[in-house]
Amino acid sequence: MLCFFALLLTGIEILISHPRFYWGETGNVMSPSLFDLPIPASRGGIKTGYGFVLPDQNGWSRALHFQAGWALVLTGILYAASSFLTGHFRKDLLPSRADLSWPVLSKAIADHLRFKRPSETEAWSYNVLQRLAYMGVIFVLFPLIIWTGLAMSPAVASALPFTVTAFGGQQSARTIHFFVTLSLVLFVLVHVMMVILAGFRNRMRAMITGRVSAK
Repeated sequence: MLCFFALLLTGIEILISHPRFYWGETGNVMSPSLFDLPIPASRGGIKTGYGFVLPDQNGWSRALHFQAGWALVLTGILYAASSFLTGHFRKDLLPSRADLSWPVLSKAIADHLRFKRPSETEAWSYNVLQRLAYMGVIFVLFPLIIWTGLAMSPAVASALPFTVTAFGGQQSARTIHFFVTLSLVLFVLVHVMMVILAGFRNRMRAMITGRVSAK
């Protein structure tokens, strides 16, 4: 959690130094952009339509972004190894074939849209939508954001060029990195909202202590 928020904060600081996105290998103020973010930049050479520039925090934010990224990779490896060894992925997150049937999926979607509270027995296990969301985050979004982050590193791109060519260039990797970040932020917001609706105090106590309240 600390790594994620450190990466998010520093990523925003890095982003405002050049809030323009491109596709391919190169991109700069002299070339057409794929799209621009309507925010002020922290560098005067980036024309965003605002009459002022924000303080440039690009130096420390890049350093902390890199450090937090490696901390995230290491903790992620520990989590994945532990989950494979204990069978957590297989027992708790991998949907069964029956769960992936349309009647089960449609019921789960309808229950969520109606904000229907789960029964007492259902509340302490993952439903099919939660399982799919967690598996997507763990095995798709996080590996993709790490890979695209590495692809933007000149040292990694030089040593392992396939990390960049797989996306069609460093600017393509940066654009994909941005959209994966938005997906992860959306996941966190929905996740926190659902925890609050299900009972924030009880859920947090259970996550921290491992004990479930009788209430």
